[in-house]
Amino acid sequence: MQLSGSVAVVTGGASGLGEATVRAFVAAGAKVAIFDMNAARGEELAEEFGNAAIFVPVDVTQEDSVAKGITAVVEKFGNLSICVNCAGIAPAAKTLGREGAHPLDLYSKVISVNQIGTFNVLRLAAEEMAKNEANQNGERGVIVNTASIAAFDGQKGQAAYASSKGAVAALSLPVARDLSRDGIRCCAIAPGLFLTPMMAGLPEDVQVALAKDVTFPKRLGDPAEFAHLAQTIVENAYLNGETIRLDGAIRLP
Repeated sequence: MQLSGSVAVVTGGASGLGEATVRAFVAAGAKVAIFDMNAARGEELAEEFGNAAIFVPVDVTQEDSVAKGITAVVEKFGNLSICVNCAGIAPAAKTLGREGAHPLDLYSKVISVNQIGTFNVLRLAAEEMAKNEANQNGERGVIVNTASIAAFDGQKGQAAYASSKGAVAALSLPVARDLSRDGIRCCAIAPGLFLTPMMAGLPEDVQVALAKDVTFPKRLGDPAEFAHLAQTIVENAYLNGETIRLDGAIRLP
């Protein structure tokens, strides 16, 4: 599926990996809807791109919020054929810490945003994509989810985050199989250590120390590299049902 002339939704699109994806897709000729809770930044970004983008305040954990967001996209751009799920949170807490057991409400929140939020968006996006006329490859839509290398190499304090991202990785194949009859593909990207706003807020010496664990190249990932892979998944019709690590070959200890 070509990005040029397509309509995409990017959740978490107001910052980090999501923002980089919005920028890449607009540059490639797509119309993009930014779904995010950060209204100030989302509106600023949409204004930067003029008629090529809109911002829609969406809470990915809420069915009505996502449904209204998708309706707004279709009303503005006429259809929806691409969905990239980048919205996520990553609070750290050990299963048993100095202050006691992992707070259950924190665990539930991470699962709600990262896992349930991803599925909530993709299922409703797929419902809209299925209405599209198939292209020459029989495609009607493409879904790209964001997992993490924590799905495979979860570290201390990542019980909630790793399990939520493990679920996202596990979604790729069954969702691809479910949606095959509708001509909709589904893949996931499992990024490693990327220079997102969260990482950028760390001291430079900490960033350098983290980068040393990357096999090659020895640096943190550039969000533009995530966006490039998302674009590749959209444009390569034979990529389906796969979770792709994008991590410089790092394996977290």
